[in-house]
Amino acid sequence: MIAGLAALLLASRAPAAVPHAPAHAAPTLVRIETDAGAIVVALDARHAPVTTANFLAYVDQHRLDGTNFYRAVRSGRGEGLVQGGISNDMTRMLKPVKHEPTSVTGLHHVDGTISMARDDLGTATGDFFIVVGDGRYLDATRKDPGYAAFGHVVAGMPLVRRMLAAPTFKGGWSPDTKGQQIVHPIRILSARRVG
Repeated sequence: MIAGLAALLLASRAPAAVPHAPAHAAPTLVRIETDAGAIVVALDARHAPVTTANFLAYVDQHRLDGTNFYRAVRSGRGEGLVQGGISNDMTRMLKPVKHEPTSVTGLHHVDGTISMARDDLGTATGDFFIVVGDGRYLDATRKDPGYAAFGHVVAGMPLVRRMLAAPTFKGGWSPDTKGQQIVHPIRILSARRVG
């Protein structure tokens, strides 16, 4: 009986099966409402079905509500990325998903791209980032699997740029994140499908 309950619990935390989107499928729009304004993203299930389904599972189960944009990675000339999501909160976390590299999806990290944050391959859950400027260094190469892009911002890039410029702490939670933690994180009030 305990094994059955454990299996049921794990099944309820896993994203739904991922059907392949038809070649003509329109992007799915998601509105991310923050305490500083809204961002609307168009998700590309045609090219990145696994990653899109994962993000939509967090949206549809309201797991992003009450989380934050908490990291600003500045690479100079007003470029970089802003990271948000569950910040590895185990109570919000779904099962990690398979990595979909840009070498397979054909997508690229350009201005406004939304992509999944991860540590090792296959560890992406509910943390994501939005690129400001040219982020093609985040694309997959022969030596580096890169990150999983799965859509782009269609409204709200001025807000994303303001978040990138927000004050950050000098320290960080690791040597690689020094100076990247936003002093006053931007609260995600809700994330919902549009239409």
